[in-house]
Amino acid sequence: MVMNGVDVNFRGVISCPVPRDSVRSRMVHINFFRRIMYGLLAFLLFLTICLWNESKKGYSVSFRLDSKGFQLPRTLENLSRRLRTKPVNITAMVGPQRESEAPRPRPKVDKFSYKVWDKDSSSKNLPARLQKVRKNYLHMNKYNVSFEGTRQVEKLSTSGLLCQLANRVKVTMIQGTDFPFNTSEWEKSLPPKNIRESFGRLGTCAVVSSAGSLKASYLGTEIDNHDAVLRFNGAPTKKYEEHVGKKTTFRLVNSQLVTTDKNFFDDSLYKNGILIMWDPSPYHSEIPEWYKKPDYNFFHNYKLYRKLNPNQPFYILNPKMPWELWDILQENSPEDIQPNPPSSGMIGIVIMMNFCDTVDIYEFLPSKRKTDICHYYQQFFDSACTMGAYHPLLFEKNMVKHLNQGTDEDIYLKGKVTVPGLQGVRC
Repeated sequence: MVMNGVDVNFRGVISCPVPRDSVRSRMVHINFFRRIMYGLLAFLLFLTICLWNESKKGYSVSFRLDSKGFQLPRTLENLSRRLRTKPVNITAMVGPQRESEAPRPRPKVDKFSYKVWDKDSSSKNLPARLQKVRKNYLHMNKYNVSFEGTRQVEKLSTSGLLCQLANRVKVTMIQGTDFPFNTSEWEKSLPPKNIRESFGRLGTCAVVSSAGSLKASYLGTEIDNHDAVLRFNGAPTKKYEEHVGKKTTFRLVNSQLVTTDKNFFDDSLYKNGILIMWDPSPYHSEIPEWYKKPDYNFFHNYKLYRKLNPNQPFYILNPKMPWELWDILQENSPEDIQPNPPSSGMIGIVIMMNFCDTVDIYEFLPSKRKTDICHYYQQFFDSACTMGAYHPLLFEKNMVKHLNQGTDEDIYLKGKVTVPGLQGVRC
């Protein structure tokens, strides 16, 4: 009942009307707080589930047997007390063993076990693409290789292999007395000194490959501590000293570089140390035959370089040497190797073994940093740079691993192989 604008209920109590807007406002606030509470409850439930799952995965508690509040089962507790007080007769606890069941001594495990190059690697280890390339080269036989040597039925000992290298591989340079280099056309082009007169006998030497894995090696100081360092082709030291060092005593370059590299005459890279160039001849051909048909016709560029740089020692390796080395590689490989000359790397190793008492070879055998990047100063990728395609590189690596007198740890961590010089070999 409404009397004079005032709402009076049936009991006579006066009630004031509540504005509708106020009611709605209260309902909004209640719903808002309710949603917050539901959200908090959902978050706490989610957090509880996450913690429970994590505890299921890997929950562990470190404890001591005498910790307070921790009790072993009775059987284990009794055993624990017995172990503390007196020796336990294990036989009495588990029953006697038969003689056949007697515990065997555990084999000794080498503390350092590194996975490095296997000296018995075969062409089966090559990727399918490189296996096909190898077969193609076997059929091509560009250099007319007719191997007539004797395959080793059993692998030679290290000393036997060293004797083969010392007695059969002659590291000599082209001299002014060799025909046709004794003609007026070549007068004053060849260095007047024998190469050995330029340095004498060397103690420790380093052969530094151009492998991409050298870039992160930090071996520069170790490499420079050697008496002499050999590098290859256009491998620079500038900007890479921390990893490859800066000393260059010898640089072995191939005839392709001498013939095609436009920077060969001007780049300071080729004006440090003693330059040695090699060019493969037809298989076991004599110097006059090779002179008529070199692999790359480098003679003009060589003479021009010598004219421009008369004080720079620059030698030409006798072209018979690579094939003398190839014969030994083939004799000591159970399968046919590519009928192409050995790589610059392998040729350089044997040259330094003739010059030095000890040779450390870096990243010829790959370290833990193995990569398909061919050179540390370029971004060119090809697995053939490690496994070989044109050159019988796989079989060269087998030989170097067989000759290694260092440790597998050195190979794995540094890519370092240590081989003896050939001057001290007694056969």
